[in-house]
Amino acid sequence: MKTFKKMYIEITSVCNLACSFCPPTSRAKNILKLDAFNKTLDQIRPHTKYIYLHVKGEPLLHPRVDQLLEASHAKGFRVNITTNGTLINKNRHKLLGKPALRQINFSLHSFDGHEGSENREKYLGDILDFVREAKEHNIIISFRLWNLQREQVSEIAQRRNRETLEILEKEYNLDYKIEEKVQPGKGIKIAHNIYLNQDHEFQWPSLLAPEDDGKGFCHALRNQAAILVDGTVVPCCLDGEGVIDLGNIHNNSFSDIIESERANNLYDGFTRREAVEEMCRKCGYRQRFGV
Repeated sequence: MKTFKKMYIEITSVCNLACSFCPPTSRAKNILKLDAFNKTLDQIRPHTKYIYLHVKGEPLLHPRVDQLLEASHAKGFRVNITTNGTLINKNRHKLLGKPALRQINFSLHSFDGHEGSENREKYLGDILDFVREAKEHNIIISFRLWNLQREQVSEIAQRRNRETLEILEKEYNLDYKIEEKVQPGKGIKIAHNIYLNQDHEFQWPSLLAPEDDGKGFCHALRNQAAILVDGTVVPCCLDGEGVIDLGNIHNNSFSDIIESERANNLYDGFTRREAVEEMCRKCGYRQRFGV
């Protein structure tokens, strides 16, 4: 039986921002109901103990995120949440004190990625207020700034990042500038249970992207898989449109879906360091693992 380091469960396909780096999904807007979430947990229980409540969408838009965390705890799961952070104040009472909640990743690049963002100080202030309180609950915090450019970074982008980093440096009494220590793709620890990660701007894979020779490796269906809000199983968290549709847990069991011919062909292909799916051949993330 395949087991995974982590499983992604999309609890909503809706987002409250329109960031430049995140193309809107063409899928129907949807929010996962509690009974469907519980059934999903039962299906993946033999395969993992760690779940991430996102693929597309903003998880803190889910009106019952507290009940999802309680259900996760009841079934023995640990939970990670990735959020743009704009709704953290409204949801703090739904998150704090929930034993299933292991880690929260704050996508701080969302502030500058969304054209209508206002008041950086209040945005970060609300997040930092929550983080101070979360310290008492041993929640791991990861601040993400995934907006580095591979070419020359514009002065405006540099200034915006510096404003964000200065606020963090002041909050944690750092005696160094974060840019001097952080490396793209690698996090640094800035306090107990608190990390910062800078990386290049994230590119969602697309069938419209150019295709390469298909060589390389990926951890899809090896250490992760994902279930979209409608129950569609995809091999990884990057397939936000459900292009590699392996099956639906409302029609077949998750265990059978990940052992299907298409799933095994993808898995065996990457064992040979070969991408057999068109989407995989057009995904730049695969190149991180070399050939």
